[in-house]
Amino acid sequence: MIAVADNGLISEEDFKMGEVEYEMVELLRRLNINRPVALTLACLSKGEEISSQRIEMVSGLRQPEVSIAMRYLRENDWVDMREEKKNHGKGRPVKLYKLTVQMETIIDTIEENVIAESKTILQNIERLKSLS
Repeated sequence: MIAVADNGLISEEDFKMGEVEYEMVELLRRLNINRPVALTLACLSKGEEISSQRIEMVSGLRQPEVSIAMRYLRENDWVDMREEKKNHGKGRPVKLYKLTVQMETIIDTIEENVIAESKTILQNIERLKSLS
């Protein structure tokens, strides 16, 4: 259950992964999506903006894993990142992420990839049969 505040941002206190998000992660894993990407997608699935630190806290991922997942998501043009200066103190700006496409589009792309991979596997099996 991911709670969204009135301002469109995910409230730091209310953001938790619920049954739906964990089931999404499990299904993505079964489709050979790596764990960090699956967890990150589940965190972003509601389409709201979320910080990389919050993704780490909620998903249990470490910072390098979130970075690797974000690189994959950016390479596929599925996520947008913006930096926001901290209100207090020094340090690096907070990175905020948001999906640039609907989850349905991402799922469709995953489906297309799985179908293409399955066709290739079946062609290889047929070729093996013809060689034996």
